Amino acid sequence: MTDNDGFHIAVLAGDGIGPEVMAPALDVLHAAAALTPGLRFRFSEAPAGAGHYRDTGSSLPDSTVKLCEQADAILLGACGLPHIRYPDNTEIMPQVELRFIFDLYAGVRPCRLIAGIPSPIVGAAERGIDLIVIRESTEGLFASMGKGVVTDTEARETLVITRKTSERLFDFSFRLAERRKARGGRGLLTCVDKANAFKAYAFFRQMFDECAARYPAVATERLYVDACSAMLVRKPWDFDVLVMENMFGDIISDLTAGLIGGMGMAPSADIGDEHAVFQPCHGTAPDIMGKGLANPAAMILSAAMMLDWLADRHGHDGAAAAARAIERAVDRAFACGLRACEFGGGDGTSAIAAAVLRELNSADVAGAGVAG
Repeated sequence: MTDNDGFHIAVLAGDGIGPEVMAPALDVLHAAAALTPGLRFRFSEAPAGAGHYRDTGSSLPDSTVKLCEQADAILLGACGLPHIRYPDNTEIMPQVELRFIFDLYAGVRPCRLIAGIPSPIVGAAERGIDLIVIRESTEGLFASMGKGVVTDTEARETLVITRKTSERLFDFSFRLAERRKARGGRGLLTCVDKANAFKAYAFFRQMFDECAARYPAVATERLYVDACSAMLVRKPWDFDVLVMENMFGDIISDLTAGLIGGMGMAPSADIGDEHAVFQPCHGTAPDIMGKGLANPAAMILSAAMMLDWLADRHGHDGAAAAARAIERAVDRAFACGLRACEFGGGDGTSAIAAAVLRELNSADVAGAGVAG
């Protein structure tokens, strides 16, 4: 970042509803910048995804990678279309490629129930849900992506867990639990694994225990992934921060998104030591593409996560305040009766975006969180 042009953001809208949810997220960021002294952005758009692969033979061109490398942060809409695949019939997933390219080992998946959003969990409205899944994003079973061996009689994929990546992941997770505790949260970190059945996960848990000794202020627990899954759908309010291997995180983060209204309400980030990508948890949803039905809340909340990360990385108080104001604006918009189409309501992309912008620009929100 330079003082002249503010934060440089690489914008990869992608496929399907990606561009449809990206547009309101950028509108919200522009509005937040207008309300926040010293907060400025420079957005650079770049191609990525199945559509670009179909047209050019590349899903993630070198020019896009170079832009992402130079940018302060990366915003990604959604990538992939089921009818466009690689020759081996695997899906086109530039978002996963970016994790490997930039060593984005910490996948952060917040799960927070907003007032007015229906949850399938009895008691959730009264007890609340506010947890974070941290998914290791470069190893685990995904380390075998594109490398599996298939014969006429069997197929094999290899799970990889290394000390270097696991220790960085655990340090990240413990620091996050510490920050949540400092803000009034529980400060509880749960290691989720299958250490009773696989040596790799026993190794994972061993390194977690070693790291826990360095963070005595953070309470810890250890759960097998099957037991954890059952507990999440019974009493999700018992959890705070959960850390796990890549494939488990892929599954559990979708489960937790279902607890808070679905993928349209679930933001995410993939964070490394130098770079970070922010994107909604949902996919490209080609069945509703172009119909104005997509819920942009997850994309907008992912943009707020980006601001929070930029604030921490650059010591920018304005970015932190803007992140909080955007979250409050989303909360208030839904608390005031907004009902997305995915919940059986009639509010589509434009209505949700307009409501969030209206709340963001309201005097009390702006005065409390941004301009004030």
